[in-house]
Amino acid sequence: MAEDGYTRIENPVEIEALIEALIGPSGASLQLGEHGEPLPVLVTEQRPGEGLDLDVSAIREVAGELQRGKAFRVLGQAHGKMVRTPELAMEACEQRDGRLVCRCPYPFFLEVLQRRDTFRARLRLGMEVGAILRGPDGKSVQGDLKDLSLEGCRLELPLAATALLAEAALPLEIELCFPDGTRFTVRGRPRHRRADTERQAVAVGFRFEGNGPEHERRLWHFVREIEQEAARHAEGGEASRLPSMLFQGAAQPTPEVGRRNMKAYPTPMARRLSRIAGYLDAQLLELKDGAEVDSVQLSRHADRLLGLHEEDREGLLFATACLHDESWLVAHGLGVAAHLLDLVGEASVPRELRKALVACAMVHDLGKALLPDEAWQGDEVSAEGTSHIALLEARMTHCQWLSPAVFASVVRRINERLDGSGYPEGRQGESLGELERAAAVVDAVDTLRRPLGERPAWRLGAIYRYLLDRDQAFDARWVKRYIRRFGLYPIGSLARFADGRLGWVQGLDAQTRPTRVQLTEVAEPPGESLGEVLEGEVSQRLGEPREEVPVEPKVGASPADS
Repeated sequence: MAEDGYTRIENPVEIEALIEALIGPSGASLQLGEHGEPLPVLVTEQRPGEGLDLDVSAIREVAGELQRGKAFRVLGQAHGKMVRTPELAMEACEQRDGRLVCRCPYPFFLEVLQRRDTFRARLRLGMEVGAILRGPDGKSVQGDLKDLSLEGCRLELPLAATALLAEAALPLEIELCFPDGTRFTVRGRPRHRRADTERQAVAVGFRFEGNGPEHERRLWHFVREIEQEAARHAEGGEASRLPSMLFQGAAQPTPEVGRRNMKAYPTPMARRLSRIAGYLDAQLLELKDGAEVDSVQLSRHADRLLGLHEEDREGLLFATACLHDESWLVAHGLGVAAHLLDLVGEASVPRELRKALVACAMVHDLGKALLPDEAWQGDEVSAEGTSHIALLEARMTHCQWLSPAVFASVVRRINERLDGSGYPEGRQGESLGELERAAAVVDAVDTLRRPLGERPAWRLGAIYRYLLDRDQAFDARWVKRYIRRFGLYPIGSLARFADGRLGWVQGLDAQTRPTRVQLTEVAEPPGESLGEVLEGEVSQRLGEPREEVPVEPKVGASPADS
């Protein structure tokens, strides 16, 4: 075995099979010198024992060096292995139908870097590796590593990164930040990107270049460690596999790095809630990729949300209004979870039931991610749109720790109505229990308070009137309990006061009157730079609240896919 981890292959049959796999578009690269940038080359033909034909039309600028005898290697991926030839030299070049084709000796051995399964190591739910992308001008942006290979990686970055990607000289510096504190820097060139304006994110694929054997060795180590940890997560984190040290917490705390770390949050609680939002967002993407709801991660994050509520219920309720950069399904799931817990989760309710309630509320609508947007974002839910419940339920077979009764109430029956007009079963009247009735109210309020599709957000007063006028569908007792609990200007609402000033309501007194308000001058989602916080007798400073001001979420630029 070579010092850099490559194994020498001398069997002629295996050599022929590996080279055959390199033939065709994008099958191989050509590297000039030990640290040269991999260049696109097409292996067009092999004559075992005699020679290789290489189409170098795409790199005519180096043809002169090749014809003068400059040594090179052919690199590629074949049968789940990294393959490279020994150093070769061109024997002759000629024009063929406008293409520049060169002939070189046939390699009598190959070097392969062994690996198992698929080449690209994908981080599973619960595995977090931060990434810092830097341009030559010093500008940087933080994101998350999604997968890694020896040749490149895929990062998820905030939409703001599109400016750096468009303006910076390439390649860019990528620093990977593992949970144990390990930092690794590599250079890469963006090859493709896909923007997701709903999630305020852009996925960017990078191809590594200009990195030497030491980088390659370390990359191979990281790829193997990621695969090892991913296997543990796939098995539910069982102790039968040793954990990767890369994913264990560092002895000394290191700054958190990630896409959400760079966002502005008005309160520490909002930043902490964003970590749970990050989990929910990742679970949503896992569902789209065909995976199930991860029982271990759902349990862990339900505990975290329950802990935030026990620590500071008002802070948590305000934080749910601060996740304007999250997708609708993520923000809605957290909004319903926090408010339903606050409405029905008295201390007398056993903790395991409150935890199940929180967990079910967080994920209750994630099945909609498996449907076309038009099926559930219109004014009327289509027949296809009602299928999201069954789609989600089929992906929750491993979540057996959830109370069946709570699951039935909060996931399966949250869309049922007293008059039988709901779905999926058309239940009505006495067949609906108290939790179903309460959940239906909380879900309806949170849904209408958030803009969805072409529909703008409703003012809370209009929502209350809508629900009270439809007491044949919604339980009026629970609507009134909701109003008594959260008030006409609930925590997380933007109110205009008698003196004309705007303020975010962050606390209420026993009569649900604003008692803590943070001033702002603009009617936009709460960010990092809000104004003075008023506590106590707010009405003496601002007068009584006069109206709720609806706020539309900020929408980032929508760069074209490339």
